[in-house]
Amino acid sequence: MQFNQATDYAFRAMLHLAARPPGSIVSIQQLAASEAIPPRFLQKITRPLGKAGLIRSHRGVEGGFALARPAEEISLLDIITAVEGKLVVHRCLAEREACNKHCTEECPVHATLARLQAQLVAGLRQANLAALVAEQRGRK
Repeated sequence: MQFNQATDYAFRAMLHLAARPPGSIVSIQQLAASEAIPPRFLQKITRPLGKAGLIRSHRGVEGGFALARPAEEISLLDIITAVEGKLVVHRCLAEREACNKHCTEECPVHATLARLQAQLVAGLRQANLAALVAEQRGRK
């Protein structure tokens, strides 16, 4: 399991916005340059983030993007879900028919993966942008 490049860029962009004072608007050019994200790719990533209600776009000469909610209310899970969809560590957890063995009962692997997925989701839900920014500032 591995998050895709778009999700990595989304993490960077969202963390950058969260590190700014609340309500700060950052142009897409500035955001792309600061986080080493190709501008066209960043434009593509901002669409699902906006659709998920994580960022808000502002038009005009002074336009750009800002967080749509307080950083404390945006988790890594929110970002992953916005960019990649529902987090599923194995297809059998999303589709019971995915197992071609056609078991009448869940196998031990299914139960273990389900438990691990629940732990992963809970951990990602607890990791909010405000905490990550505070951790980042503590390192500097």
